Amino acid sequence: MQPEFAAGYKIMLVYFLVCAISAIILRQFIPVPKEVFRKTLHMIVLGSIFILIYGFKTWWISALAAVVFIAMVYPILALAEHIPGYSQLLTERKPGEVKTSLIAVFATFALLICVCWGLLGKKYLIIASVLAWGLGDAAAALVGKRFGRHFIEGKLVEGRKSLEGTLAMFGVSFAAVMVVLLVHGSVKWYAYVPIAVVTAAVCAVVELYTKAGMDTVTCPLAAAAVMIPLVGILGG
Repeated sequence: MQPEFAAGYKIMLVYFLVCAISAIILRQFIPVPKEVFRKTLHMIVLGSIFILIYGFKTWWISALAAVVFIAMVYPILALAEHIPGYSQLLTERKPGEVKTSLIAVFATFALLICVCWGLLGKKYLIIASVLAWGLGDAAAALVGKRFGRHFIEGKLVEGRKSLEGTLAMFGVSFAAVMVVLLVHGSVKWYAYVPIAVVTAAVCAVVELYTKAGMDTVTCPLAAAAVMIPLVGILGG
């Protein structure tokens, strides 16, 4: 266990160091809009799922790596919050957002790994679930900010969310799930579109009604909850 854990975890640490430092340095020289930089950091976190899936051979060691990463990075972020300019640098919307998101994202990754890889032996479902949320959420934020004209409001909706952003999330989530299913040849040919449509629709609706930024948990779990039975029924 130790050599596998050490090798995979080292890759993950190097990945985050290189990506985070590159993003911060780039921002010093290029005027990157706040929302775009937020989603750049979002994409860096999203990309780590590929290391957790392909950098480890054993599912429970991969899940353990996600948990250990939380335990290691959370105290560092808690201390960093006392540094002047920290919140502005990482474009936090509220104090403690980054470290809270860290727990939410990597705990969700660990749970998906345990269920989809450990229990079902289907690693591609983890990738599809995470990309459906991550890429779709990024599209929703960027499109909504730039092109949002028609807004959705209500007691169950936090603030105002745009119809354009929600449709963007549906479209990108659909494309992400389709690509993963096609690459892995996971189901019968006639099942790709229905599975992608239902998963994307569920992600878009869940994101619309999730509050306090917890779509990092609700969306990928909802995507997995939909795909697991559909893939089983349609020949995964």
